[in-house]
Amino acid sequence: MLRILCLHGYHGNAEILRRQMAPLASSISEVEFVYVDAPSLAERDFGWWHSPARGWGRTQDWAIDVLGGQPGFDGVFGFSQGAALAGLLVGMRQASTVRFGFAVLVSGFKNDVPELAELYRRRFTVPSAHIISRTDGIVPPRESHSLAEQFENPVILEHGGGHIVPNTPAVVDGVNQFLSARAASRVDQ
Repeated sequence: MLRILCLHGYHGNAEILRRQMAPLASSISEVEFVYVDAPSLAERDFGWWHSPARGWGRTQDWAIDVLGGQPGFDGVFGFSQGAALAGLLVGMRQASTVRFGFAVLVSGFKNDVPELAELYRRRFTVPSAHIISRTDGIVPPRESHSLAEQFENPVILEHGGGHIVPNTPAVVDGVNQFLSARAASRVDQ
């Protein structure tokens, strides 16, 4: 069974993401989704960081603790700012700071401000699936495509439902295929 760390959006939390993902998650078997709150919520704040990168150090320390410990995670799933965080975590993984094997990013974007640009210096080799809405009014599709282009061989799954975690048949099938391939490669290791 795959174990996936799930990262919520800017004004979200673990429970909100659980509800947002419920239709998709119920269509996926053999996966344990682990929903977490941003460390800022414990301090009566919100988000993983504030623009441009205020609070990033707190989130980075949290990520090293969570993704460097046991039990480990096979992958990360992020929505909106959580997907941007997943991209940054992949950059940290490239530098061997955290451990996981793949990323699923929904409505993601780059946060490549000068303080974080180093994390995007190299092309990402981590297997990735990018769920991109053609009608997203919060994260423009071009920003999600820009993040996807940071990865080698990204799987792109598009939908027309706006800024949501979709459960259209094409997205569900694409995510299931992507996760099945990850589970098969995990068994082979």
